[in-house]
Amino acid sequence: MDVGVVTRSFPKLSNEEAASLMAENGFAWTELCFVQTDSNFWKYNGRTDLSALTDERSREIVETYRRRGVNVVSIGVFTNLLEENEAELEQNLAYFERHMQIAAYNRVPLVATECGFIPGRRGVNADTYESAFLRFRDNVRRLAERAEHYGVRIALEPCVLDVVPSAKRAADFLEQVGSERVKILLDPANLIANSSEEDMFRYLAPHIAYFHGKDRKVNDAYGRAVGDGDIRWPEFLELYHRHAEGIPFILEYVNPDNFCEIRDRVLAYDRAR
Repeated sequence: MDVGVVTRSFPKLSNEEAASLMAENGFAWTELCFVQTDSNFWKYNGRTDLSALTDERSREIVETYRRRGVNVVSIGVFTNLLEENEAELEQNLAYFERHMQIAAYNRVPLVATECGFIPGRRGVNADTYESAFLRFRDNVRRLAERAEHYGVRIALEPCVLDVVPSAKRAADFLEQVGSERVKILLDPANLIANSSEEDMFRYLAPHIAYFHGKDRKVNDAYGRAVGDGDIRWPEFLELYHRHAEGIPFILEYVNPDNFCEIRDRVLAYDRAR
């Protein structure tokens, strides 16, 4: 199987350097976040000033990867879609829309995000269980309308730490949003504490846009490299080939020193299935 790697694995490299490193080592896909030394525009769960990221500059960056045979599957946004301050929320949504414009301009089919969170209050809280979910749903509906306008799709990454914490809940969320413009970025590490490998595909197989390849211990708050957690990878990859053959599988939580080693782990698990 082909394997990709996120650009966030190489924050100390330029786009030229990151693209060359991927291509030289046979990586087929990437999720592009603007984190390289010559395009530092990305902030997890927040936003940055994108005024210097013109259409022309974005084209130069995307083509840097494409010229080397690395397919840019997605542009990663990962801003806070649960922001409670209305003025801040509107700026976050505008920030997200600008990434959709960039994706459309460069013929990149997907823009990716998590739910977002309020620092210090991440996850499902009893007093906001319903209101946070509905707020997030309504914000994604707004973005789905803009995605329709731009001809792109939103890839939502559900996570046990957020208000969409399981495969079943993610499937319910998609039904409530009611837009074919919203798909799933399936990161098995983010769901393994709440959903089995089988349940991930049972509920989400028809909706998967692409995969993150990382691992997690079921009691951990943070992810690990593939093979360092509790996911049954031969079983997961058997399900991948059965239900999602050819959909991009892109490594996360790796670095320049181990990304090839972790890719080789994936390939070994694939042979063992």
